[in-house]
Amino acid sequence: DAERLEPAHERGGLHKVHFAGGGTLQARSLILATGARWREMNVPGERQYRNKGVAYCPHCDGPLFKGKHVAVVGGGNSRAEGAICLGNIVRHVTLLEYDAVLRADAVLQKKLSSLPNVTVITQAATTEVTGDGAKVNGLVYTDRGSGESRRIGLEGVFVQIGLLPNTEWLKGSLELSARSEISIDARGQTSLPGVFAAGDCTDVP
Repeated sequence: DAERLEPAHERGGLHKVHFAGGGTLQARSLILATGARWREMNVPGERQYRNKGVAYCPHCDGPLFKGKHVAVVGGGNSRAEGAICLGNIVRHVTLLEYDAVLRADAVLQKKLSSLPNVTVITQAATTEVTGDGAKVNGLVYTDRGSGESRRIGLEGVFVQIGLLPNTEWLKGSLELSARSEISIDARGQTSLPGVFAAGDCTDVP
């Protein structure tokens, strides 16, 4: 794993990438394409039941939950689209939205409301993923309106709360956006001459 970027001391010099294992690579030009990872809820049970009912990609893993009750945690268009996709596969989908209203385009909300096997719960703060030791069997959330803790019995939890760019090791070396994405121009160049970036680690959609 890359650990630190040491910029070249002069234009045309060699940039140096330090790796966790102690090795280094040097080059005049670099292309950073470190991607992004799914953002985690960081609640009890999430990591314990990852790949045992906790999933992050409705399109990839949805077919594994055919005929089952699952939850989608998160709001916005991509989460609504994920719930719609799952609604065509699973027995029932419960979409938990943190805000008081569902944050998705009207056309997606209309589609969601037309699906008989989709339930939307707003003002829901997920607090725990429960399981029997081998697989997921439920989800606990706090109703932000009443403060009550509630549990849903289910067999899968799809976490859809965004992505985190793999850029921690670049802080202090080049310009990052407020979301820690690498800032690039139309040519893919970063704030460091000779260093370029591409993909999900950048601030370009």
